[in-house]
Amino acid sequence: MRALVWHGKEDIRCDTVSDPEIEDPRDAIIKVTSCAICGSDLHLFHNFIPAMLPGDIMGHETMGEVVEVGEAVNGALKRGDRVVIPFTIICGECDQCKAGNFSVCQRTNRNKKLADKVFGHTTAGLFGYTHLTGGYPGGQAEYLRVPFADATHIKVPDGIPDEKLLFLSDIFPTGWQAAAQADIQPTDTVAIWGCGPVGQMAIRSAVLLGAEQVIAIDRIPERLEMAEAGGAITINFENESVVERLNDLTGGEGPHKCIDCIGMESHVMPSQPDTVLDRAKQMIGLETDRPHVLREMIYVCRPAGTISIPGVYGGFDDKIPMGQLMNKGLTIRTGQTHVNRWSSDLLRRIEEEQIDPSFVVTHKVPLEQGPEMYKVFRDKQDGCVKVMLTP
Repeated sequence: MRALVWHGKEDIRCDTVSDPEIEDPRDAIIKVTSCAICGSDLHLFHNFIPAMLPGDIMGHETMGEVVEVGEAVNGALKRGDRVVIPFTIICGECDQCKAGNFSVCQRTNRNKKLADKVFGHTTAGLFGYTHLTGGYPGGQAEYLRVPFADATHIKVPDGIPDEKLLFLSDIFPTGWQAAAQADIQPTDTVAIWGCGPVGQMAIRSAVLLGAEQVIAIDRIPERLEMAEAGGAITINFENESVVERLNDLTGGEGPHKCIDCIGMESHVMPSQPDTVLDRAKQMIGLETDRPHVLREMIYVCRPAGTISIPGVYGGFDDKIPMGQLMNKGLTIRTGQTHVNRWSSDLLRRIEEEQIDPSFVVTHKVPLEQGPEMYKVFRDKQDGCVKVMLTP
């Protein structure tokens, strides 16, 4: 089969690789009908996330048709079923899964010893990601083996196009969880940093959850226009002060809730010395991330407010203002997304046309064009916000 394969820093190729096979009775094989490039994939593309190996198949936003099932799937899936595959691999049986904390499933990371050593305790296995999370082959391919397939799937109906359903795999529930864990109240102002795909979903989720005012922060005109279309007031941080504008919009009080949809790769700006210092440290290995957004959120958030972090961080961050965080009494909520916790509700909202997640797709191309689209997506060329790939 054809698949997008990691060969090293900024080196993704469309290779011919072996077809996946059933390896465990709980496995299923799906024929991929659609997949996508995620902002998290760019962290791997830049080699900022450790424990990638040449030959790893990329991708964790995938849907398709079941073509083979293991004998222990026990009727949960059958050939011909149309499914979206969550990026988190879940057993459905451990204490964390029973509690709905699916992204920290205790059983699906097949490199548990490595994860225990790095994280203290293992998290779930993830598709198409680092070997710290299991090193499972990803779904930017013609076929995908799904471990624990009786639990790791979302059945979806016929008659709804792939582009409306595909993002149940990651960015839609990720944006939703980012807003939901902020505990949005009807009088809240919610500020969202980053108007990429996850930020766009967080904006619409905050609106659906009843925020009084949603403010979106970015610098790319196409993204800001998309955010405004979703109901947000926008701030272009290259043209105006984020701190001053947020104070103007909140009567000097600051937003109640702040959501970080950027993570480890904040934009480097000469006017913001901390971003330049972070990049320099990152280049010589003294720091893994560029956490300017995290610092800014802590500074601007209203006392007793909440900071929600769906943006991915890879390791160690410097100069985090813990004094501000503690003295202002801020709450921080983080985590990879518990996809299956939200999937039934979000599928219902799609079916009821409360939201059409396909709005975010700007480029739809064959899988073979994936390597070049990684660069288009990274460089935000041609108005690129989200790339959908069709094997």
